[in-house]
Amino acid sequence: MLSLKPAFLLLLGSLVSQDAFAFSGSNHVQLLGPQSVNLWKLDNTHSLPKAPYQTDFATEGSVSVQVPLRGSLPYFPTRWFEQPLDHFSNSSETFKQRYWINTRHYEAGSGAPVIVIDGGETSGEDRLPFLDTGIADILANATGGIGVVLEHRYYGESIPVRDLSTDSLRWLNNAQSAADSANFMAHVKFPGIKEDLTASNTPWIYYGGSYAGARAAHMRVLYPNLAFGAIASTVTHASIENWEYMEIIRNAADPKCSAHLEKSIKTIDSLLAIPQLKRQLKGLFGLADLEHDEDFASLIESPLGSWQAKNWNPEVGSTRWEEFCEALDKPIFGHPDLLLNTTAFYDHDTGMVTLPGGLEVDLSVLNYARYIRENYVSRCPIADGATVEQCFGTYEDSQFQGISLDETWRLWVFQVCTEWGYFSTAPPEGHPRIVSNLLTLDYESKICRQAFPAGKHFKVPHLPNVTAVNVLGDFNIEADRLAIIDGEVDPWKPCTPHSEYARDRKDTINKPFKLIPGGVHHYDENGLRRRSDEPPQIRKIHEEIVEFVTEWLKDWRASDVDV
Repeated sequence: MLSLKPAFLLLLGSLVSQDAFAFSGSNHVQLLGPQSVNLWKLDNTHSLPKAPYQTDFATEGSVSVQVPLRGSLPYFPTRWFEQPLDHFSNSSETFKQRYWINTRHYEAGSGAPVIVIDGGETSGEDRLPFLDTGIADILANATGGIGVVLEHRYYGESIPVRDLSTDSLRWLNNAQSAADSANFMAHVKFPGIKEDLTASNTPWIYYGGSYAGARAAHMRVLYPNLAFGAIASTVTHASIENWEYMEIIRNAADPKCSAHLEKSIKTIDSLLAIPQLKRQLKGLFGLADLEHDEDFASLIESPLGSWQAKNWNPEVGSTRWEEFCEALDKPIFGHPDLLLNTTAFYDHDTGMVTLPGGLEVDLSVLNYARYIRENYVSRCPIADGATVEQCFGTYEDSQFQGISLDETWRLWVFQVCTEWGYFSTAPPEGHPRIVSNLLTLDYESKICRQAFPAGKHFKVPHLPNVTAVNVLGDFNIEADRLAIIDGEVDPWKPCTPHSEYARDRKDTINKPFKLIPGGVHHYDENGLRRRSDEPPQIRKIHEEIVEFVTEWLKDWRASDVDV
């Protein structure tokens, strides 16, 4: 989102955000199981108008989960840096890593910092607004420094391979990407700048949000001689299962919306258990011919990812969550589905609708069904001969085994399957829930086995090796000049150092530990050109970031840094 882009989506997607679901090129993949890939394919392989949820699709469940900021982007020339394909072998293969710089505030010879934004699990172009008016520009303006966006290997145009097979993806991991950043910081020569601004001569402040936030924290731990300071708006705990993601949403959403969802899912799960009624239930959603109940449960989960796409700036934040909740709460009067069916009966006392054939559902289920039909099932090109099973079925392995560079959904999913996890499963038995109990670990993770058959040089583990992430600090990651910033109602908070599973800690200048009131996913990353127009809690966090970074820089001594 973790689009982890996240998985989220890992992150995922990715986050995958400012709607966290943009993949390479402008989308992150969410991590709501293989169904998310179906939705990505529908929006990227058919010449159909983009659905309103597409930006949310980038965020839904993805660790990356940051929504790409839309609108006109500033012009920053594209730069390239040569990287080894494999930092840990004697191979001579290299690739070009893309980056951009903002020098508008640069004061030569002042010892001002370089502020680098990690591109994370998306095209680096999606981070350029943060170089222009967001956190990189805010800090550069305050310090006379330079802002940089560094694109992550394999994403955007920083592509080191010719296809996305299992073997070709084996260099897409935490260790290699961290080594990329370290090599860049230690050796880059910025065009048009004569002085040496490498990390041995200049303080570098490393920033990341979501999955990229974990990378920022990891850089401060792994390469403290290069990353003088780091700001992590972050997920630092990798987890096989991530049911808590939906729990944050259930508790933080409007109580009426959460109640509608809980009641709907309880009804839906009970009806799916009755063979003679489940086809009629699926038919309400336009999915009568979808063979597997798990695929049905996964598809109707999709709108919940739009919570992560919320943002304090209405010009870039998604309103899809509010629209979804409004749809669930539509009144019976004038309901289009009932106007077309004069034999249906509505009980005003119980709020239940009885349909022909004996199917009895809550009115909220009828509303839910209409929303799914109009916003998701409508993406299936049935008029062109497609079937709902072809569009939304996930049990045909071959549909996930394309390896061309166009199949960019494979990138974050590979990271999830190998090191990050974040499979969005149902909560424990007996726990209140807003997703179906059919969303098991086996279903959510099966795409790893389907999409990445064993190669000649690499085999994806049965379950991701989350230890590779968690050994770097997990919930308790800590270092001098490492700031942890999270959102109060970020669905990824359970995987951050602000999690209820983490220890309490103090907020200090040396080790800032901040929670943004009402904040969702890395709310500190974007900003306005006029800071005075930002909401109070955003203006406050930006002022605090400037304050502690300014204090950190007072400790900088180039002679003390031994690269």
